[in-house]
Amino acid sequence: MKITGINIYNVPLTSRAAYYMAEGKTCDTVDSIVLEVRTDGGVSGWGEVCAIPHYLPAYARGVAPAVAELAPCLIGADPLGPAAVMARCDEFLRGHVYAKSALDMALWDITGKVCGLPLYRLLGGRRVAAAPLYHSITCVAPEEMARIAKDAYAQGIRQFQAKLGADGDWRTDVERLSAVRDAIGPRALLYGDWNCGGGRLEVIRVAQAVRHLDVMLEQPCESLAACAEVRRVSGMAMKMDECCHDLATLLQAHALGCMDVVALKFSKFGGVTPLCRARDMCAHLGVGMVVEDTWGSDIATAAVAHVAVTVAGKFLQNACDLSGYVTPHTAPDGPRRDQAKLQPSERPGLGVTPDAGALGAAVGVVE
Repeated sequence: MKITGINIYNVPLTSRAAYYMAEGKTCDTVDSIVLEVRTDGGVSGWGEVCAIPHYLPAYARGVAPAVAELAPCLIGADPLGPAAVMARCDEFLRGHVYAKSALDMALWDITGKVCGLPLYRLLGGRRVAAAPLYHSITCVAPEEMARIAKDAYAQGIRQFQAKLGADGDWRTDVERLSAVRDAIGPRALLYGDWNCGGGRLEVIRVAQAVRHLDVMLEQPCESLAACAEVRRVSGMAMKMDECCHDLATLLQAHALGCMDVVALKFSKFGGVTPLCRARDMCAHLGVGMVVEDTWGSDIATAAVAHVAVTVAGKFLQNACDLSGYVTPHTAPDGPRRDQAKLQPSERPGLGVTPDAGALGAAVGVVE
């Protein structure tokens, strides 16, 4: 079997509610890039990457030229065994892991379909029945964040992420965390997430004010060193995200003692293959894991579901139902949250059949 071509689709995803983060980062409508890798065996694989503007070193318009640049490594290559193909891509084009993420995902989809097995079976097998979900709360007024949290709690969610820092007022961030904690009760898990946008002093002030609320701090500052200092001074558990994007940064964060939990995102690491390497390292280090991606629709969510259930239960913190935050649905048979949990499909590969109407016409073809 050989790769014969790649179709590239641009799908605008609109958040069900405008999504605000620190330092003016916003998710309202963002472009998601969907790849269809075609083969001479009549089997196609699907991948997706959705880069939030100003969030990571990635942008939607960079995917198509990166894929075109990689054509010599892809066209005519055997898609089975994605690690070998992606290793050649890494040698040919350094970096651009966000574009490679969607390619790697699509190659795994093909491999699963040819093997007749759901993806999770190829990635080590199922370790948990389903992945618990967290609910992310946009950074708005404290009372509105409490309302959102209360609604999600009523739907069975017991893990929450409260975005902070959108207005640069640390006192309001204290009010936000207090309001959400009141809404969800004392037993639910609560992260306070600055997305790198907090200054060390203001974050420490917030931490001191909410220490009694049992809150986990998430990626408060831009550097690992600053996050480690906040962790040391506050004594509060910490989840790392943006600063941890490969094995080296995982080891560095672990050595600094600021990584109690880490967010493993496909587009940060470069796809399913490197994410599974990170999964295994985190398990070895005894670090809790959140399996997700920066943003996305049903295709990315399917990949999340498959990898999440391969994480041992004692290390799986939660996963993210990406497609639950956006419209349109790109695959009607994509995974949906059920009792605040996410389960992968039992169909071969990712188990999704993208809707041609939702994808629209291809914006690029590599052959």
